Amino acid sequence: MKPKERIVNELYQSLGKLFYAIAMADKNVRPIEVEELNKNVHTFWLSIDEVEDEYGTDAAHQIAIVFDWLQQENKEGQQYFDEFVDFYKEHPQKFNDEIKKLIMKTAYDIALSFWGANKSELILLTKLRMLLKI
Repeated sequence: MKPKERIVNELYQSLGKLFYAIAMADKNVRPIEVEELNKNVHTFWLSIDEVEDEYGTDAAHQIAIVFDWLQQENKEGQQYFDEFVDFYKEHPQKFNDEIKKLIMKTAYDIALSFWGANKSELILLTKLRMLLKI
């Protein structure tokens, strides 16, 4: 795998962690949040680039794969939000305005999908918006 492809795969994996953290902010991932994530991946994320993972599928699928894996592990989300922050700080050049806006859209769609965003989700969304500076 080329270095660029490796970083893109890590970006998508990091996004899977971020979106899991948003969904898990209230200590429970609901099916509608998973549906919203999958809808966003298929509608928006798959068209971002042409990078494939080691299995020959669009690398953007890593978002949903990592999210699903973390959901099965049923772990706290804050750790994964922090890991996303670390990745963002290490690779700021990977986050252009289009990607930042799409991250916020997906995060809000997940948070709002189940009766609107709760306090925990709003706190994470605010932290995310401040990090991305949008």
